[in-house]
Amino acid sequence: MKKFNFRKVLDGLTAASPVGSSGGGSGSGAGGSVHPGGTAGAAGTPREEIQETLTSDYFQICKTVRHGFPYLPTALAFDPVQKILAIGTRTGAIRILGRPGVDCYCQHESGAAVLQLQFLINEGALVSACADDALHLWNLRQKRPAILHSLKFNRERITYCHLPFQSKWLYVGTERGNTHIVNIESFILSGYVIMWNKAIELSTKTHPGPVVHLSDSPRDEGKLLIGYENGTIVFWDLRSKRADLRAYYDEAIHSVAWHHEGKQFMCSHSDGSLTLWNLKSPNRPFQTTIPHGKVQRDGKKPESCKPILKVEYKTCKNSEPFVVFSGGLSYDKPCRRPSLTIMHGKAITVLEMDHPIVDFLTLCETPYPNEFQEPYAVVVLLEKDLIVVDLTQTNFPIFENPYPIDIHESPVTCTEYFADCPPDLIPVLYSVGAKHKKQGYSNKEWPISGGAWNLGAQTYPEIIITGHADGSVKFWDASAITLQMLYKLKTSKVFEKQKVGEGKATAEIVEEDPFAVQMMYWCPESRIFCVAGVSAYVIVYRFSKHEVNTEIASLEVRLQSEVEDIITPEPETNPPFPDASSQLPSLKSLSGSTNTVACEGTMKDSIPCLSVKARPVRMPPGYQADLVIQLVWVDGEPPQQITSLAVNSAYGLVAFGNCNGLAVVDFMQKTVLLSMGTLDLYGSSDPYQRQPRSPRKSRQFAAGLTELSDSPVSLELERCKSPTSDHVNGHCTSPTSQSCSSGKRLSSADVSRANRRGPGRPPFRKAQSAACMEISLPVTTEENRENSFSRSRSSSVSSIDRDSKEAITALFFMESFARKNDSAVSSCLWVGTGLGMVIILSLNLPASDDLRHSEPVMVSPSGTVLTLKGAVLTFACLDCMGTLTHQPYEVWRDPHSADDGDKTRKRKLVMHSPSSSQDMGDHQFAVICSEKQAKVFSLPSQTCLYVHNITETSFLLRADVVTLCNSVCLACFCANGHIMTLSLPSLRPLLDMNYLPVTDMRIARTFCFTNEGQALYLSSPTEIQRLTYSQEMCDNLQDMLGDLFTPVETPEAQNRGFLKGLFGGSGQAFDREELFGEATAGKASRSLAQHIPGSGGIEGVRGAAGGVIGDLTRARIALDERGQKLGELDERTASMMASAEAFSKHAHEVMLKYKDKKWYQF
Repeated sequence: MKKFNFRKVLDGLTAASPVGSSGGGSGSGAGGSVHPGGTAGAAGTPREEIQETLTSDYFQICKTVRHGFPYLPTALAFDPVQKILAIGTRTGAIRILGRPGVDCYCQHESGAAVLQLQFLINEGALVSACADDALHLWNLRQKRPAILHSLKFNRERITYCHLPFQSKWLYVGTERGNTHIVNIESFILSGYVIMWNKAIELSTKTHPGPVVHLSDSPRDEGKLLIGYENGTIVFWDLRSKRADLRAYYDEAIHSVAWHHEGKQFMCSHSDGSLTLWNLKSPNRPFQTTIPHGKVQRDGKKPESCKPILKVEYKTCKNSEPFVVFSGGLSYDKPCRRPSLTIMHGKAITVLEMDHPIVDFLTLCETPYPNEFQEPYAVVVLLEKDLIVVDLTQTNFPIFENPYPIDIHESPVTCTEYFADCPPDLIPVLYSVGAKHKKQGYSNKEWPISGGAWNLGAQTYPEIIITGHADGSVKFWDASAITLQMLYKLKTSKVFEKQKVGEGKATAEIVEEDPFAVQMMYWCPESRIFCVAGVSAYVIVYRFSKHEVNTEIASLEVRLQSEVEDIITPEPETNPPFPDASSQLPSLKSLSGSTNTVACEGTMKDSIPCLSVKARPVRMPPGYQADLVIQLVWVDGEPPQQITSLAVNSAYGLVAFGNCNGLAVVDFMQKTVLLSMGTLDLYGSSDPYQRQPRSPRKSRQFAAGLTELSDSPVSLELERCKSPTSDHVNGHCTSPTSQSCSSGKRLSSADVSRANRRGPGRPPFRKAQSAACMEISLPVTTEENRENSFSRSRSSSVSSIDRDSKEAITALFFMESFARKNDSAVSSCLWVGTGLGMVIILSLNLPASDDLRHSEPVMVSPSGTVLTLKGAVLTFACLDCMGTLTHQPYEVWRDPHSADDGDKTRKRKLVMHSPSSSQDMGDHQFAVICSEKQAKVFSLPSQTCLYVHNITETSFLLRADVVTLCNSVCLACFCANGHIMTLSLPSLRPLLDMNYLPVTDMRIARTFCFTNEGQALYLSSPTEIQRLTYSQEMCDNLQDMLGDLFTPVETPEAQNRGFLKGLFGGSGQAFDREELFGEATAGKASRSLAQHIPGSGGIEGVRGAAGGVIGDLTRARIALDERGQKLGELDERTASMMASAEAFSKHAHEVMLKYKDKKWYQF
């Protein structure tokens, strides 16, 4: 016997009525779904079940790759044989970079800042020293590096590390001035310790300070140079365990660099000086220079300069040595930018940088410290950039950087992600973007060229679009988990430049970044691109391959609610609005300061925020502005920010909305079709019973671009009461609507924008834009969230105390059934509001495409209203088979093609309309998702078939209907950090993982899903993190990632010659194992450091496979390494045999030559 679901029947009946309840079956609690019993429809109508192919086995979440510049960098290292670069950061992250495509992100679990990085050169390993006094050994012989060993110091703080080339003993200097030695293979401390009091002279009365430098002599590996902060230098003999020599200087030491012969070294000091020391006369430096110091007239010592933080001293066989250092500029030029100085012979070159220098490294031809270094480049790590300088050319040009490290060139304000887009787009965008490439780069190849990378199995094109605070938009090729810049569009070029101090005079409502991109809408098929800016404007762009010189068409739209429309059931609780003649009230920031913005001069009316260029503008190939639409001031009120945006190329329409209402513009005829307040859109179908009241005498005051109330107990909260969340007609107020009392500090720009809203204006329901989301989505402690919800539920169910402003939060153009029981689909615009209302507008387009440019387009409310809980986020449409129906579009054609100047030539439209009209009863499924729940309606009957309450205690930040494995699902990202997927159309939960807590509003405003199981968000101000929720991609990820380690033979050391080997020191006889091993040095104190084994090897194999395959992988790795070592041994043996044979032959020739000669004939 089939189970009959009475609750579902009620839901179907109420959902079908425009005034009815939303979600009669929504009382099943958070995450509950309600489905019809058996195969019966919600209203008892029989229907066929759609076979859904997606199951939970198709889903798995994992991070794939991170792009961009490492945030807050602290350390730098380079492997000269493998040619890979490592960057450590303040957040405990390590980025390893090789050739383009080889980019790896690792993270220390502790999150402690990385102090120093050291490669085990050509060994496929890396040592990191962190601020929590732990050393870690990373295994780089796997695609996802992991820690093999860790060593945590308990009693001393690490200040400096040094690992000699081809040594397994790491020298570790500490804050106490001691030097410890760690075995890299076992990660165990040696008993050999160089105590600070043994290193300095007994007569010294003061502590020398922390160890700031450690290095072994290039001439003799048995001698260690120790630099202390106070200016003491000790040359320590490791064998005899005593100091060979000591040198003192009266300025603090920052760094030390050896000459390759090991007879002299250079130090950099805190007074901007460089000192050159000779081991034979250590009493004083034989040369002292202050490179940037002014020479005094009376012959005195040059005046001191800023500290030289690091110096490198590199020799060349055929030219003067290079001395490269950072800092050291004179104090009398405080405005000078950070600089790197290159001294080559008598020539001094100062390279000014845009950001402070964190670290630099000189890249040399040889890894051996006792050979001519032959430097060829300098890698400079800046706070927000990475540059490489070519030393082989006299003008020191920089290399063109192939990495996408300029994502943050201007702060990212919004992102969009498109997977599986048309394949011709990437080459087309690249061709127009390549014309803007900068000149003057080095002609050499990028020197960081290590690792290996291949395309892998994933072949579909992907494009990421980033919008920025300066109004620029960047298109990136994101195919095959790489990222490459394609094209940059500057949206600010359509406006006149603003003069300094003219901001308020021209009615600008955003003092900082007036061109910031808030929302973007892109149709890849038609190449129509639309941008909404923070200063309340929309720009429609068309793509052309031809340059054009033309005027920019512009429209101005009045979109403001009238006073009569502001209805409040409890007028006695609301104080009168302030008088229009007064200044805008101030809003105190959380810091206690007050920033007041005044209306200057007369009341502003019909003035846009920015001025569009009136003269003809040259537009290069690429995206060219077709139309600029600006909202204007109305009766002294500034225009509200745009909260939703949609464009359709087939219809030739663009729609956008804010908290006041909706505007629809025909961008083909350049006319405004609709500019209407939200309440007027309902017509007679308004589900709320609004009691009319007389307008107040005083005018309402303006709201700026921010929805924010900052007072702990505000009038806005009193007016923002809503019915309980369980009430069928109410909306449960999410944290978005609460005042920002979470303790978040506001920037001056945020406060000044917020000042525009008077104290009597309610905060808006939903913050859709970058600027406002940063402020008005307080995802803070549970206590704060609970307070918000308890307040929102406090009012009675019977009263409808609704927000006086209902923002438009979602828009969707579609061929759909506008009215109940329509027999055919028609052009529609679906409108979602902040109160969970869905209004369908009918679009009456000219019957013939020939008349499209002349006949008017009619937009009218259809009378259909559907309801959900919470602000509407997204729409989608499925056909009767459950397949995603794409929006209609116009096939791209070049608007400025040379062969056809006729503007009205035939357009090629793809409408996706049904070809047959067999069964129009349940022809479509409308998928609607709000921040609280998802619903699936059957059209044209408007029956609610399925409802799923996604969350009760939180709210969704992003929801997208996406395709995966030739099927379709709804992907959601919740403010509590959960990522969820629901099947369509039945809304079965397929995945729910607590993955990413929203610790920063940056994540909230940039998170987006796309097809094929891909998603991304801005993990830091400078980095994009991509992730996948597809099990298939997780399985294939190992093949897509680049290899960090590739087998490369270590270059042979140069032949030192017989005399140099005889008199050049005894470095070859030095056996560290004998000296530092347990047998000789004993064991170190257990309390000094704690060894922590890592999981590096296991993790790498686990990434490749499990079980038997894992064993095979382990065996293969071991075999590869063994084969590599045997190969090296083979080559060395062959080389020795050849050398011995040559020597034997030479000796035989000498013997024959002198065989029969007498002694006096020699």
